[in-house]
Amino acid sequence: MVALAMAGTLAVCGDTPKAAAPVPAKPAPARSAFVIPAGVREGRDPFFPESTRPYEEQIAAKKPMDVNAFVVKGLSIERGHPMVIINNHTFAVGDEGDVLTTNGRMHLRLLEIRGSAAVIEVNGVQRELSLTNK
Repeated sequence: MVALAMAGTLAVCGDTPKAAAPVPAKPAPARSAFVIPAGVREGRDPFFPESTRPYEEQIAAKKPMDVNAFVVKGLSIERGHPMVIINNHTFAVGDEGDVLTTNGRMHLRLLEIRGSAAVIEVNGVQRELSLTNK
């Protein structure tokens, strides 16, 4: 009862309730944009400043591809799916992986296995490797 009486007296005395202050709009969250540098002059890894890892893709893309760098060492068929061994690494159609070559580590993708050849893609260039020994 007392609480009701107090509430009534505040309203009677002429106190008007104050409007709530407008809530300021929240700023949009900051977005980070990461650009992989093309060379050491454009930036380095802060944790490993001597590392060349960020630039390896650009370096690999510029390397000339030696046709003799890839050797088919074997062919097998497992449950009806053909696989080839290229430089000691086994690939099925659609597989990707790194193989060691005379030019260093190269990334390739096996596109197709034909009757006497395997078609690979390295740095966007397609090559056909013979499955027979020379």
